[in-house]
Amino acid sequence: MKAVTSFLRKPIASAIVAIAIGFAVAAVVLAAAGYDPAASFAALFSGALGKPKYIANVFIKATPILLTGVAVAFAFQTGLFNIGAEGQYILGTILSSIVGIMVDLPPIIEIPLVVLSGVLGGALLGAFIGFLKAKFGIHEVITSIMTNWIMLYLCNFVVGSNTFHKPNSTSALPINPSAYTMILPNWKKSPEGMAALDNIPWLKEVLLKTDLNMGFIVAAIVAVLAGILLARTKLGFKLRAVGHNKDAAHFSGINVDRSIITCMLISGAICGLAGALNITGISPHTITLLAAQEGYGFNGLSVAFIAGCSTVGCIPSSLLFAGLLYGGMTVQQVMGAPSDIINIMIGTIVFFTALPGITPILANWIDKRRASKADALLAAEAASATGDTPREQAAEDLVTDASNNVEQEA
Repeated sequence: MKAVTSFLRKPIASAIVAIAIGFAVAAVVLAAAGYDPAASFAALFSGALGKPKYIANVFIKATPILLTGVAVAFAFQTGLFNIGAEGQYILGTILSSIVGIMVDLPPIIEIPLVVLSGVLGGALLGAFIGFLKAKFGIHEVITSIMTNWIMLYLCNFVVGSNTFHKPNSTSALPINPSAYTMILPNWKKSPEGMAALDNIPWLKEVLLKTDLNMGFIVAAIVAVLAGILLARTKLGFKLRAVGHNKDAAHFSGINVDRSIITCMLISGAICGLAGALNITGISPHTITLLAAQEGYGFNGLSVAFIAGCSTVGCIPSSLLFAGLLYGGMTVQQVMGAPSDIINIMIGTIVFFTALPGITPILANWIDKRRASKADALLAAEAASATGDTPREQAAEDLVTDASNNVEQEA
């Protein structure tokens, strides 16, 4: 029991309990809707992990939400709420597409150029939001929500422009193939590549039937580096100090305004990287007309909260989130259950993760019950040692207390 309460006081406990509650709520909803929860969960896990190409697609789907989750977690640890990750992601896709269309250089130059253009776009937008916060006190939530919609309509403007629009479609022109970041994009389709892959069926399935790229590896490295920056560097200390107490940080000599702008610049750059990697690594390698937000930034919020706003914790959190989203499509196809049930599960997980005080309260309640039982057991053992029953022992205690009171009054 002591090991249980010790575990419940750890930060990871709230996430595990939240996930368990999320699955329990989903099971109740499935059963109430007339679907078999066990069969539905089996379809969910089969759709996410049943084949090598499914696993590869989960990693592909996790890449952008891992990066946007890291961006949100990074800002949150410095006292800022970057709800504008969606807009910064979109601007990253816009600039990456423009550069990828207009410039065609060897891959060793083209890929860094296209990716860095997306990073720069997200960084500039994030820095702009930070500047408004630092100089004019405009809350970052308000400005970042507004920029989300501005970037959506900017994307549609670029797609519809004469320079970038692809005729007879709702998308822009694709970027040049020299900017693609898929793994072995040319070799795997060559006769030599096909012959080599015939001997490794699972690898052939992954490489030929998915857009497997280096994005997740890059995203995981960024998550680790962001955590190191916050915890192990002088800059990270300044950023966290401003987030904990701006006044104290100011009186200690830290430039608060610069720290706010720097934090939002870094957070925005990570979101821009997510957009750039989606353009270079996933078909159709272009931007399209948007009727609504794509949701990568908002899903990143959920990933960050499930991870307890730990940048490294966003790695498993993003895989869980992507697995639920991707496997949820199989639940809909196999069981006929609406995909909204998966959204209910995710929402429940996020809701209970956002209540980190629940597990420590539960641990305290377990400790109190254990202590009361131990006291009762000791009292029973003491009573049995004197030959009295617990009721007789209680009566004797009352008589003793009354006698002591009389003596004190005398």
